[in-house]
Amino acid sequence: MNIPSSMQAIVASQPGGPEVLTLADRPAPTPGANEVLLQVRAAGVNRPDIMQRQGIAKPAPGATDVLGLEACGKIVACGPGVQRWTPGMRVMALLPGGGYGPWCVTSADHCLPVPETLSDDEAGALPEGLFAVWHNLFELCALKMGETVLIHGAAGGIGTLAVQMAYAAGARVIVTDGPKDRLAVLKELGATEAICYHDTDFVEACRAATGGRGVDVVLDIVGGDYVRRNLDALAFGGRHLSLSFMQGSQINLELLTLMQKQLSLHSSTLRPQTNEEKTRMTRLIEKHVLPLLADGRIRPRMHGSLPLAQAAEAHRMMERGEIFGKLVLKP
Repeated sequence: MNIPSSMQAIVASQPGGPEVLTLADRPAPTPGANEVLLQVRAAGVNRPDIMQRQGIAKPAPGATDVLGLEACGKIVACGPGVQRWTPGMRVMALLPGGGYGPWCVTSADHCLPVPETLSDDEAGALPEGLFAVWHNLFELCALKMGETVLIHGAAGGIGTLAVQMAYAAGARVIVTDGPKDRLAVLKELGATEAICYHDTDFVEACRAATGGRGVDVVLDIVGGDYVRRNLDALAFGGRHLSLSFMQGSQINLELLTLMQKQLSLHSSTLRPQTNEEKTRMTRLIEKHVLPLLADGRIRPRMHGSLPLAQAAEAHRMMERGEIFGKLVLKP
């Protein structure tokens, strides 16, 4: 395949709202040692992309300024040292950036084979969520069979995947969301209790659902005052997981609550992780989660797709809370 020397890809011209996203000329990437070049077929839209556009999160030194942290694509070239992959293979991959373009490069060790049961759009919607849920929910918070997890923002890309992965692991899943028409679908994905936060106190609902004990793990994307309420909802020895902070990153905590209930706080982001750590996660996800994707026990809940040139509209939809599941961009 002839690869052009330049391409048009989505970058943020300056920190700001969705309107700062623009198609810009960039050199077409070339794979270095142990890297592969992908022809992008679908790239997932994620909240870290919004944070990069806003100037809150920045690419790693030396990484491209093109947005996009996950993609499904066809390998078109391999750099020196790549052994497992060959041109023509279809993979889904965690990226250091570059998904919002027709071509991107990533480490060969951060690629996963795409089960034949998944479309390009579905595969492009998965890597960021797979890594985030695996590492945070199952490694850091050690969610186990028989435990109960409360998932806020369950209708988002991370949330819909977390519901299915927790259910597949044998955990009991309680979710919160706003629009009531989504609650039944979340139950179909594996939730046993679906709480509308507009008219129900989720702390009381969790206590009622667990016989007053509380939940073992909370997955939170809200931050702000929700954290204090989450701690009230946790059982003794519970674990609190923060994946985002839509209502602010500044919180007030009562340490006595942590001490008396023996609670622990957990959080992480993928981008600062070392290549070696991402490689370790890739191998475990392929071993433990890919079989569940292949047989349909886990499947991304797709909202739809938009052309790459409409990246700004994709960001507006996410910020307005209109996306149920995952939205991908198509070069």
